[in-house]
Amino acid sequence: MSTTPPPPVRIGALAPLTRPGWTEAGRHLLAGLELAAREANAGGGIDGRPLELLVRDTAADPHRAEAAVDDLAGLGVTALAGEYHSVAARAAAARADALGLPFLCSSAVLDALTERPTDRVARLAPAQSHGWRVYADFLLAAGHTHVAVAAEPSLYWAAGTRVLRDHLAPRGGTVTELDARALPPEALCDELATGGRDVTALLLLTGFPDPAVPIVRAARRDPRLAHVLIGAPAGQPEFPAWESLLGEAGAAIPFLRYLPVRPTPLGARVESALRARLGATPSFVAFEGYDTITVLAETLRAHGTDRAAVAGAWPRVTVEGTRGAIRFTRPADTPVQQWAWPPVQVADRDPAAPTRFRTLHTATAGTPGGESGAPRRPAQGPRGSSRPTAPRGPGASLASPPERDTLQNRETERE
Repeated sequence: MSTTPPPPVRIGALAPLTRPGWTEAGRHLLAGLELAAREANAGGGIDGRPLELLVRDTAADPHRAEAAVDDLAGLGVTALAGEYHSVAARAAAARADALGLPFLCSSAVLDALTERPTDRVARLAPAQSHGWRVYADFLLAAGHTHVAVAAEPSLYWAAGTRVLRDHLAPRGGTVTELDARALPPEALCDELATGGRDVTALLLLTGFPDPAVPIVRAARRDPRLAHVLIGAPAGQPEFPAWESLLGEAGAAIPFLRYLPVRPTPLGARVESALRARLGATPSFVAFEGYDTITVLAETLRAHGTDRAAVAGAWPRVTVEGTRGAIRFTRPADTPVQQWAWPPVQVADRDPAAPTRFRTLHTATAGTPGGESGAPRRPAQGPRGSSRPTAPRGPGASLASPPERDTLQNRETERE
């Protein structure tokens, strides 16, 4: 006598899988989501019911994100998961909140993920203000008090610029804004070199590959900028496409990544599985995807599949993720339930081997925003320098410096 299989527990999964979304990030995010779902089902699913992901492509478009939430809610999903771009995640979060649908956002970092406080939305990625203050601490420790930002107009980049300025100004620092959309790369370099500013760092607050890649190439060719550190706090150098397009020119460009310095045992096992799935080194976004489904699966097992029960459970969740123990709280000025905080590090690609990463600076998981760990000596740094300083270019010494509007190329990190 045959028995009817139990109905699946459905989770809606959002990711940018087509342009103008950053498809490489979407592919890594989806790989993590799918791997965790497969492992959850191998472990018995949700009280014997299989976990099923219903995947929708947002293409970094807020309207598509809203439509996807409506579609998935109508299909009876218990919760939503994923999304990389802040502009799409913000739209998805607002719609999910209005529909009473819990949403665990994997990767979008914009502080104001929702307009008003809500318990239905939770987030794994650190808020932008937390991560970018860590990056500002790195700049200060490396002697970079006067920085320029090559920025495109957007809510995300404006918020990042404000975080940097607010953190650097009380410490004697300045932030000069250059319009990356109005100025061609060579003109931007001219402005930086001849503007009479004491700038020692240029930060890329732009889309990828354009205009980030042309700006890097132009700056690397310009001898007047040989002393200037190029940085990318939004994380553009994390993915393989950065190295394939820029090679050695893309090395020694510090960026934020949300991984521990040393992997946990779970993290090491998942890294191996993700590498096999992706055919490449998994980014921190892939781990964010894996942790998202791991948290949701444990929450559903412990608190049931009712939407209201899931949303009410965030403050009681404790789950061992790939990057540490995950717990949700409501930090000050944060409108959603937040893992406070994932590990944050500043890393770059090694000029001696651009496929390899070096850790330059760390902030311990759970550390309040703006309090960072000591700068770390980069592995195999040139001439063995141990000073808390930043590299300035491919093969350059680590000595101190001298005393996510169109949707195309949507901001790489997360807008």
